Amino acid sequence: EAEYFPVGEAKFASMIKELEKAEKFIFMEYFIVEEGIMWNTILEILKRKAAEGVEVRFMYDGMCAFDLLPYSYPKKLQKYGINCKMSNKIRPFVSTIQNNRDHRKITVIDGKVGYTGGYNLANEYFNYTHPYGEWKDTGIRLEGDAVASLTAAFLEMWEASGKTPADVDVLDIEAQKKYLVQHPYQAKQTGYIQPYADCPLDGIQVGEDVYISIVNKADRYCWFMTPYLIITDEMTHALSLAARRGVDVRIITPGIPDKKLIYSITRSFYHNLVQDGVRIYEWTPGFCHAKMSVADDCMATCGTINLDYRSLYHHFENGCFMADCDAVLDIRRDMEQTLEQCREVTEKYKS
Repeated sequence: EAEYFPVGEAKFASMIKELEKAEKFIFMEYFIVEEGIMWNTILEILKRKAAEGVEVRFMYDGMCAFDLLPYSYPKKLQKYGINCKMSNKIRPFVSTIQNNRDHRKITVIDGKVGYTGGYNLANEYFNYTHPYGEWKDTGIRLEGDAVASLTAAFLEMWEASGKTPADVDVLDIEAQKKYLVQHPYQAKQTGYIQPYADCPLDGIQVGEDVYISIVNKADRYCWFMTPYLIITDEMTHALSLAARRGVDVRIITPGIPDKKLIYSITRSFYHNLVQDGVRIYEWTPGFCHAKMSVADDCMATCGTINLDYRSLYHHFENGCFMADCDAVLDIRRDMEQTLEQCREVTEKYKS
């Protein structure tokens, strides 16, 4: 089962409800964590669950130590019984590994329920604050066998955190079987769900491959939503080729930027795309942080992967591919409603 969330507030309410039900373990991995209403609410639940004997593991990216959380924050959580790691800590020397940020957003509860999407654990993602106007983000809740894939992705990153790439072995499935149990579950929906993870160290661009595959398979339409648009020649060629063969290719980007320089770079990619028939839209109410695609009413993906070079090539990322299930049509409907709030800028960038 996959439940799609078109806004952060709905996803937050669902996740709080499921965290309260946890009996065995809670695994959480996020790129940004900032103290505020959202994170403090979750932290209180994690503290209480840890005290009840639930195994709680929490992991966040080391970039947070710059200005969001104290460098010693993992030790603070350890005192509450929460096993905490800061992945890829910022170190005082120049290293290319610093580019490989942990951009994943994963929550797994008892191996039964999982969440992913664009949301980080900070107030603006759920519209408690509005630094860039209204915030548009999306996510999904998974239940059933697909949750094990999110669990495995978390465990691999957990084992890798704090080690050099040469020290990281493939996940020891035997040692982790207690977390990867397939729980009895009667599927409520038809179709297929496949969570996936992307690692910048293996030379395989899983995130980009998924996006390109969706574009190449599309017959009628293929729509994207992304906060940044900084793509490779391969991705540009796939989008342009689809548009030239008659597929309705659309890309939604923010109307209000969070980073003005990146916004300018994003717009620099419009011209070549619209020349080949791709239509570009900017979401006027604020900042669109969602990362997803839908095509032909039969396939979609939702996750953490931006249509930009850092997400596609440098970051640890994750997403979920869906085919022939209810969530695909929910994503299509949300895309249509979002397009109604957009200004189309295609003609502006044709000349």
